[in-house]
Amino acid sequence: MKGVLLVNLGSPDSPTPKDVKPYLDEFLMDERVIDVPKWLRNIIVRGIILQTRPKKSAEAYKKIWWEEGSPLIVISERFAQKVKEQSEIPVALGMRYGSMTIKNALEELTKKGVDEVLLVPLYPHYAMSSYETVVVKTMEVKDAFFPKVKITTLPAFYNNQDYIDVLSESIAAGLKGFEYDHILFSYHGIPERHIKKSDPTKFHCKIDDNCCKTNSVAHHTCYRHQCYEMTGKVKEQLGLSDDRVSLSFQSRLPNDPWLKPYTDFEFERFGKEGIKRLAVITPAFVADCLETLEEIAMEGKQQFQEAGGEDYKHIPCLNDNEAWVNLMVKWIGDWQAKETLPV
Repeated sequence: MKGVLLVNLGSPDSPTPKDVKPYLDEFLMDERVIDVPKWLRNIIVRGIILQTRPKKSAEAYKKIWWEEGSPLIVISERFAQKVKEQSEIPVALGMRYGSMTIKNALEELTKKGVDEVLLVPLYPHYAMSSYETVVVKTMEVKDAFFPKVKITTLPAFYNNQDYIDVLSESIAAGLKGFEYDHILFSYHGIPERHIKKSDPTKFHCKIDDNCCKTNSVAHHTCYRHQCYEMTGKVKEQLGLSDDRVSLSFQSRLPNDPWLKPYTDFEFERFGKEGIKRLAVITPAFVADCLETLEEIAMEGKQQFQEAGGEDYKHIPCLNDNEAWVNLMVKWIGDWQAKETLPV
């Protein structure tokens, strides 16, 4: 029997340092997030970061926490429920980090008789620290606890035309009535070394002006290329002019080169260069979360306005948008009936 496992990032159980600390520990100790030797990762995470970060992160979570709980969890549950209601096969939701584990979700499916699973990492792009770690963790859990289960993984869908249609329609709705001077596509940042580590050719990815535009097998696992590709497709779909659209990368750790340009630097630059009305899109995420609701919608607005900007609008993620739900149901139905996956 077939079933579906949806997996998103995860969240602490509450916006308190007590719950944020173990969540951050699990997240930052992932070798695909901070990819240094374990002894060094231990020092960085447990010896330095976790001494102060839980309190600061808890304060950020408190700003965006809903009465029902973590926005990411609540939105993901709403999305999963809508998908379940329209699908003919069992659907379960798990998180890569936190208490809503992948193991529990797989157990839910197997108890219903599922032995073939479509794994859906809820990330449009391929990156070591998002898509890849979900796949690796799921396979580890499967091998350890559910060895007879067969898993098929939905590919990254950053350039799937149906997804671009849904995303573009949602962005257009968010922009309606907002007279913008500029639109910024802010993607989650990753260290530059992750790009090079994910390059199967070991020579293509130079992180310069040309490598993402030059066709290569490396693009299948190049997060940077996929962000530029998605931006270009949405821009074309909506007829946006090149001079009023740009791309940046947010959320970085210090003391390491991460993908540029940095979103916070762009907020300051826009304000100083006379851009008064800014719209910001966060298409690396399918559901709004700390990085979109606090870092972009709140902090970003403040940074932009302090630099001289005026009107600011964060366009929500797809969340449980009906068109997005319908597309996921279609992908599930195609796999269920014909073993086909979106391209």
